[in-house]
Amino acid sequence: ISGQLKVAPEHTSDKVLSLMRKSSHKVYEEFSEEYKKINSELNKKQFLVPYYIAGHPGATLEDALSVALYLKKTKFVPDQVQDFYPTPGSLSTCMYYTELDPRTMEKIHVAKGANERKLQRALLQFNKPENRKLVIEALTKIGRLDLKNKLLN
Repeated sequence: ISGQLKVAPEHTSDKVLSLMRKSSHKVYEEFSEEYKKINSELNKKQFLVPYYIAGHPGATLEDALSVALYLKKTKFVPDQVQDFYPTPGSLSTCMYYTELDPRTMEKIHVAKGANERKLQRALLQFNKPENRKLVIEALTKIGRLDLKNKLLN
């Protein structure tokens, strides 16, 4: 490892991760702890760099807030966050257009408007000064303005 191991937990919501066909977030957390432990035992200074996605089908503003609070708690500041964009032939794209979980045929939330997608991304990058107004808008929209100081200070 060159000093940084890039991994893709992509989200913290087990509901969203399930739609992505990924393991629960607990698996990522266990891996992260094991990685730190091994590096400590080897006296190596190597970092785990997680990658997150905003606006995946099934993800709500509340789910994005969950990621933001996790990032704040772990003191990880993501340089980059990927926005979900539908791509031909993927299961996620099917969910995006149908607004259904193909396994259960239950309706799922899909952030289709540019504004909600922008708000989800801003929550994941709450630390950027240019996102401050969007974070406040998102928190207001979901009735969690009580978390403003926790995220923005």
